Order: sequence, then structure tokens, then C-alpha cells
Amino acid sequence: MMERFDIWWNGLSGLLKVLYCIAFPSTMLLILQTLLAMFGMHHGAHDVSDTSGLDMHTDVGGHNFDIGHDIGGHHGFDIHHDVSGGHGDIDAHHSGDFHDHSINDNVTDTSMHFFTLQTIVAFLTVFSWSSIVLVGSRVPSLAALPVGILLGIGTMALVAKMVQLSMRLAENGTVDLRNAIGESATVYIPCPPKNQGMGKITMTLQGQMMELGAFNEGEEMLKTGTKVVVVDVRGDDVIVEKDA
Repeated sequence: MMERFDIWWNGLSGLLKVLYCIAFPSTMLLILQTLLAMFGMHHGAHDVSDTSGLDMHTDVGGHNFDIGHDIGGHHGFDIHHDVSGGHGDIDAHHSGDFHDHSINDNVTDTSMHFFTLQTIVAFLTVFSWSSIVLVGSRVPSLAALPVGILLGIGTMALVAKMVQLSMRLAENGTVDLRNAIGESATVYIPCPPKNQGMGKITMTLQGQMMELGAFNEGEEMLKTGTKVVVVDVRGDDVIVEKDA
């Protein structure tokens, strides 16, 4: 078996060897991504994540940039600037933690992203295999490679659009808690005054009957059955006041 492979491999031109070295890994990654999407193993607010675990680390002239994005919906940015002239260090860290709740309190980004892990893998797969077919059909490499690149770019655009549509579908299926602001609700578990504890309210939001954690910034206890109005959102909970 290995003998046959060696004979086949040694009979390839240098260009075809490079194309096969691109085609095999990218195809495996594409199959893996497809299986993960089919079996729902992508984490986060939608099935197909935007970068699916891309991580970038750059160190240029004493400037250290570390950018990470994981598919769980956690975004981290760490920037470290070291000035050697005794001016000290400047550190900045920003992190966002999006919790997996039935209420999604963050805004889903539904814009189309052209350069993501999915689109890059799709480009490499289509570019390499289409170029292999063309070169194998005795099309000159100067013509085969540009055609492969164009087909790859077209596939990138198609995949980016599919990801955008899937994100919009996911967003339409989630409840945006900010839509509760200004809506009426009924106290289910009493809400202590001056944010001394959390109560519960029931309300209809986006066509669904929901029970939400509620804080009361007023001076009096909001007892069970009291009619209230949602005035603000705090994380996955709301702030209410007595309905006038």
C-alpha cells in the first residue's frame, strides 16, 4: 500500500504536491466542522460560531498583542505595552462573559464576516481541489490557479452568507430582555425595597409567559400580586417599579 502511494506521490509535479498538501488537511477540517454543526457541538448563541476558536498572538517591537475568541461565546482581549525607557507598563484587559440562559441579554452580531475559520477552510478546500482537477486535465497552471482562487473566493462568500443567515435565525429564536422595558408585569415573589434582595415577576414577553428575577429600587416592598412596570435591565434580571 505504501509502495503504491510512494509511486503515485513521486509521479506528481511540485505544484500538485503543494495543492494536495493543502487539500487533504482543509478537507478534514471541513468534514469536522460539518459534523460538529450537524450534531450541535458548537457552543454559544448560534450553531456556527464566527471564528470557532481562532487565537492570535503577536509580539512586535516590545508590543505584545494577544487576541482570543473561543466558540463558547467568551471574548478576551489582552494588550500589553512595555516601554523600555522606564516609562512603565500599560496593561489593558477586556473580557465579556455571555451566559447561556433562556434570556439572551447581548445583541447577536448578524453582519456578514468574510474572513472566519469556516470561510478560510472552505476557500482552501475548493481552491485546492479545483486547481488539482484543472491541472490534472492539462490546463496550464497559470490558468488553473486563478480559476481555483476565484472559485474559492466565491465559496467563501457563500459560506459567509450562510453563517450570517444562521445567526439571524438564532437571534429570531431568542428573547431580548430589553424588550421588557416599559412593559407591565405582576410580582410573583416579593421584591424587597432599595435593592436589598431579588424577587420574581411574571410577564408576557415576545409572546412567551416568563418568570424573571426582579430588583426594586423603590422605598416600599412590592408584594405578591402587585402590578409593576419594568424600567431597566440588569444582566439577566430586570429592575421594576410599582405601576402608577
